[in-house]
Amino acid sequence: MSTLRVAADSFAEFDELEDILAAGGTRFERRTVCEVRSGTRAFPVVTAAIGSSDPNAPAIGFFGGVHGLECIGTQLILDYMRALLRRLEWDDLLGEQLRSIRLVFMPIVNPGGMWARTRSNPNGVDLMRNAPQNAEGRVPFLAGGQRIGPWLPWYRGSPTESMELESTALLSVVTDELISRPFSLAVDCHSGFGWDDSIWFPYARTAREMAHLPEMFLLKTMFEQSHPHHGYAFEPQSHQYLLHGDLWDWAYDQARAPSIFLPMTLELGSWRWIRKNPLQLFSRLGIYNPIKAHRTRRVLRRHPSFFDFLTRAAFSSHRWLPRGEFRHELQRRAAEHWCRKPAQ
Repeated sequence: MSTLRVAADSFAEFDELEDILAAGGTRFERRTVCEVRSGTRAFPVVTAAIGSSDPNAPAIGFFGGVHGLECIGTQLILDYMRALLRRLEWDDLLGEQLRSIRLVFMPIVNPGGMWARTRSNPNGVDLMRNAPQNAEGRVPFLAGGQRIGPWLPWYRGSPTESMELESTALLSVVTDELISRPFSLAVDCHSGFGWDDSIWFPYARTAREMAHLPEMFLLKTMFEQSHPHHGYAFEPQSHQYLLHGDLWDWAYDQARAPSIFLPMTLELGSWRWIRKNPLQLFSRLGIYNPIKAHRTRRVLRRHPSFFDFLTRAAFSSHRWLPRGEFRHELQRRAAEHWCRKPAQ
């Protein structure tokens, strides 16, 4: 399979994105942020936006494909984009929401890596270790980000060079479309860690609390109350491990008050798929993606409810964002709830 993929001029996820954008016509605002090369093939890094053009409207960014092997996250976003188009044919409530909020999709951040079926980009850099900041503590050997060289996994890139094109493209989309607004959210879809699905938020580099911990705690509480059987672990990434160069840590720290930017990573736990089908260990794709068709369908069914919740939360942000004494109380409750040392 890998040989056939590399020999092809395109790959299934990229073709699916092109089909969706063609089907959407003028509904999606398409933008090519940059172009990257993998071998002899050049791929555009594409965003598609839909909804309000008001620069002060709340916005949500949906990101995927940062790691080229984690195809299921990209497939999840593409499936959600196609469903939105179908719903807009009849769903007046969705149309009303999109008049007041903006959705921005970047489903294939690393097209060169996804084409070649590698975790890294074509330069051998792990994009989610590529930002310039270092962790404020001990990181896992190699996996926390390393500068030994691109022949080993989790390579951060050279400290004397700029961030990779794909990393810069993601951060430019965050700057232009999200943190410039009074309120914005982001969800970045990954796979491959743990038995269960998780929602992580900054920080990954430190056990220190993010400035918007009360807002994140209230968002978590609202989600649990409206979806009491969701099954996610919702926590700072530092509870699992620290790492160097996390792009979302970097992006979050670029936002300036009074803007509120809440980035999250949806980490799909792949160990459960491997436990049920151990043969997946012998496939690079199988380590990060469900191989059985019914398990893929289960993933595509399970997570759109979280995406829909985020769109409603953005639409109604003026109703729930905490202020005054209530926010101080949430700060205390959040600190108690998530008060524990990071994993070593």
